[in-house]
Amino acid sequence: MSTGDEILNRVRAAARIKVLFLPHALHQMLRPDRMIRRSEVCEVVAHGKVVEDYPEDARGHSYLLLGFGNEERPIHVVCTPKEDYLAIITAYLPDEKEWSDDFKTRVKK
Repeated sequence: MSTGDEILNRVRAAARIKVLFLPHALHQMLRPDRMIRRSEVCEVVAHGKVVEDYPEDARGHSYLLLGFGNEERPIHVVCTPKEDYLAIITAYLPDEKEWSDDFKTRVKK
């Protein structure tokens, strides 16, 4: 298992080459109750922290990042670094009912 710094280095290296927003990500970002800008997602990638690791993801080993967008609103971004790009799988505003106060830990139901 990689450390958070190693993961972020891979994610950010891929993003420096190219950031590819998958259709699902764009659909989720453009929902009227979210309206997440691409620049906000890029801010999460550049300055966010790793919250979860999904080694078995069908789209490739992916990661959930937490960062903050406009007006310091929390944003979760799921991404997978590839050799020549970073794929943004989805981006959303974490639900306060499903996440701890710091949006880093899922609330057990």
